[in-house]
Amino acid sequence: MFPGRPSKTGLKPREKKAEQRCTVEYLDHVLADFSGYIAADELYDGPFCVLSIVDNHHYRRLVYEVLDHDPTHEDMIRLFRRFHKALDKRNLTLLGVTTDGSPLYPEPLALVFPGVSHQVCEFHVLKEINKEVLKAVASVRREFKKKVPQLKRGRPSSKAARRAARRKKKIQDKIADLFQHRYLFVQHSLSKKEKKILQRITRGVPQLRKLRSIMDQVYRLFDRRCRTETALGKLAQLRCRVHRFKQLRQILKKLFTPNIEKALTFLDDSLLPSTSNAVERGYRRHRKMQKSIYRVRTQEHISQRIAVDMQRDEQTMGRYQTIEALHIERNRAEFNR
Repeated sequence: MFPGRPSKTGLKPREKKAEQRCTVEYLDHVLADFSGYIAADELYDGPFCVLSIVDNHHYRRLVYEVLDHDPTHEDMIRLFRRFHKALDKRNLTLLGVTTDGSPLYPEPLALVFPGVSHQVCEFHVLKEINKEVLKAVASVRREFKKKVPQLKRGRPSSKAARRAARRKKKIQDKIADLFQHRYLFVQHSLSKKEKKILQRITRGVPQLRKLRSIMDQVYRLFDRRCRTETALGKLAQLRCRVHRFKQLRQILKKLFTPNIEKALTFLDDSLLPSTSNAVERGYRRHRKMQKSIYRVRTQEHISQRIAVDMQRDEQTMGRYQTIEALHIERNRAEFNR
C-alpha cells in the first residue's frame, strides 16, 4: 500500500540544531528589541543547575548555562561576561538587573556591570516575611492549645465541669478561626468584611493585631507612588517601631536584612520590574516538561531541551499571526456560507 521506504521527516531530534542556533541567530533576533532590563536566576534540577538570563520585559531567555555542580561566583562571572560580550557586539546597554536574594549575584554583577541598578525580587522578600508571620500565628495557636482544659469522658455533671467544657469549646473555636483565616495576616489588602473577621479572631490577642498593622506598613513600602529615599525613611521608622518589642523583633527579623533595602530600588526607575517573574515562568515550564519527558535527565539533554524551548519562544509571534489569520478565514467562510 505504501511503496518505497518510509519517510524519516520528524524522526530526528532537533535539540542539537536548536542548541547551535541559540548562539548567534537566536540572539540577533531576540536582542533586536532588547528592553535593557534582565532577570537572572538559578534552577536546581537533581545534580544539575540551570543558570538563565531573561529579558524582563519581553519574557524571552537570552543566555543560559547548565552546570553539573552548585553555582559559584566564577560561574556567574563567566555567564555575565558572556552576556556582556553579546551586548557589546550589538552596541546595547544594560539598565537594570532583577534577581532573588541569593548571595550569588551582588559581587559578579558589581564586577561585570558596575553601576547598573540591582533590584532584589519584591516577591521573594515578602515571601520570607510572610512565612515568619504565619509561623507566629501558628505559635499563638499552639499556646491556646496548651490552655485547653482536660475533661473527663462523658457529659459534664457539675457546674465547674460545664464551665470548663464551655471554656474548652471557646478556645477550640478560637484555634479553628486562627487557622481558617490565617491568610488575613499576610493578605495585601482587606475588604470591610475581612477586617471585621480579623477584629473578631484577634480579640484578646493584641500582638496579632500589631503584627497585622506592621504588615500594612511593610506593603506600603513598595508603593510605586513614592521614591526609594522616602521608602527607606519609612523603613527606618518601621525598624525602630519593631525593635521596641522583643517578640516582634524575633518574628520580623527579615526586616533588618539588607535585601529589603535592595528590593526598594525599583521605586526610582519606572521601567525596572520589581519581580523576577520573567525567569521564573520559564522555570515553571521546565518543571512541567520534566514531568512528561523522562529522558531529559542528563546535562546534555537539559541544555538541548532549553534550546528547543527558546526556539519555541522565538516563533511565538509567528504562531499568533498564523492563528489569527486562520480565525479570520474561518469567520469569512462562515459569513459567505
